[in-house]
Amino acid sequence: MSDKKVSEGAALWHGRFDVAPADDLMAYTESLSFDQRLWRDDIVGSHAHVSMLVSVGLMSETDGASVLAALQSVGDEFSNGIFVFEATDEDIHTAIERRVTQIAGEPGARIHTGRSRNDQVATAVRLWCKREVAIVASHVLALVNTLEERAVEADASTPPVRMPGYTHVQHAQPVLLSHHLRAHSWALLRDVDRISDALARLDVSPLGAGALAGSSLPINPTHSAETMGFGTTFANSLDAVSDRDFVAEILFDIALLGVHLSRIGEEWVLWTSAEFGFAVLDDAYATGSSMLPQKKNADIAELARGKAGRLIGNLTGLLAMLKGLPLAYNRDLQEDKEPLFDSVDQIRRALIAVNGMIKTATFKTDKMIKGADEEALVATDLAEWLVHRGTPFRQAHSIVGKIVRDSIATNVPMVDIVRGHESFGPDAVSLFGPGISVERRQSPGASGPLAAKDQKARLMEAIRSAEARLA
Repeated sequence: MSDKKVSEGAALWHGRFDVAPADDLMAYTESLSFDQRLWRDDIVGSHAHVSMLVSVGLMSETDGASVLAALQSVGDEFSNGIFVFEATDEDIHTAIERRVTQIAGEPGARIHTGRSRNDQVATAVRLWCKREVAIVASHVLALVNTLEERAVEADASTPPVRMPGYTHVQHAQPVLLSHHLRAHSWALLRDVDRISDALARLDVSPLGAGALAGSSLPINPTHSAETMGFGTTFANSLDAVSDRDFVAEILFDIALLGVHLSRIGEEWVLWTSAEFGFAVLDDAYATGSSMLPQKKNADIAELARGKAGRLIGNLTGLLAMLKGLPLAYNRDLQEDKEPLFDSVDQIRRALIAVNGMIKTATFKTDKMIKGADEEALVATDLAEWLVHRGTPFRQAHSIVGKIVRDSIATNVPMVDIVRGHESFGPDAVSLFGPGISVERRQSPGASGPLAAKDQKARLMEAIRSAEARLA
């Protein structure tokens, strides 16, 4: 047991205890080291709370003006990097209240009227998410726009750039490069959609819930919510202070976004390898080797792939923490912030770096087109040619499969076998022409040039819709 006497202002909860908290306890339970970044949001919440207290007569206008001026001064200190923390500051919330009271004097001691750190913290975290997670979504849209710029550039070539499409990392069918890039754009736009949904669901102010049961004082949570720009207020005080569903949802959205970036990263690791040779990174977005002078490494792509595991871990860690908590607030909930802050930081850096990597890279279109025009990639077209003429697909598949096998076994080009084959003949030879396979794929959402025009229009509409939701 500590034998230190309690000093005034040592902690907001010091009045219950005869002695000051042990240093070990404070060192273990502090959150100031990572929740400092909530200072803007705590000030916004405190400003709204004081405004509400004045409006309902729980604080005089004179005292309210004094406290609001002190909050402004504290905000200026943080903005200018001159705010000084003290040893008794447990977290950013107590630090700000302590400093406000130092500046405003006795009126500052009224700032916590009708408020608990439980609803205060929950409010600040929601405000932080509303701002910072929306910024993440804007970076996703920036990456989508870069992918679309490169897609338009590829389609503007004569002919439009085509490449081999893959299944099982094996050449499957030729596709337009623009089609491949837009496939990633659709996945990223779903990420933006999920983030927008999460932002809409978290747009609920918990301020006024108190520790867990609300207040006997005549507070007005709606006033506070409107002042802070929240869409609505809480309906249940127990839920308001204990709900971290929004953090879990954001961490899931970021983890899945990280998975999508990881898939892009994996492809760019392959595409920039000597074996593929589909793209060359700009020197500003590549690294070298400390030992191998010839190396040019796709570190951004590799880290996008590697950090996905970290983002998934942040999500699973939070869910494991939440799963056993009884209502209402428990100190375990302090563990929501570090994974949240880390995931937002990491995904933002990843999005900016991947965007720059793709924007500045050079596509080796000759290598892509050469791979797209390999004759084996015409196999499905041959089967569909037979289907058009009444052959059941399974039978057509078997016929073409045997042609492929014979070509490999005899080292005779497929086109020569098809030319003399009883099921085909000279007309089918035209399928082997450069780019013909891609041009033939015009079903909705397919990889051909005509379908690409429709897809581009749909994608641009989806981008505009996503931007409008975020705005």
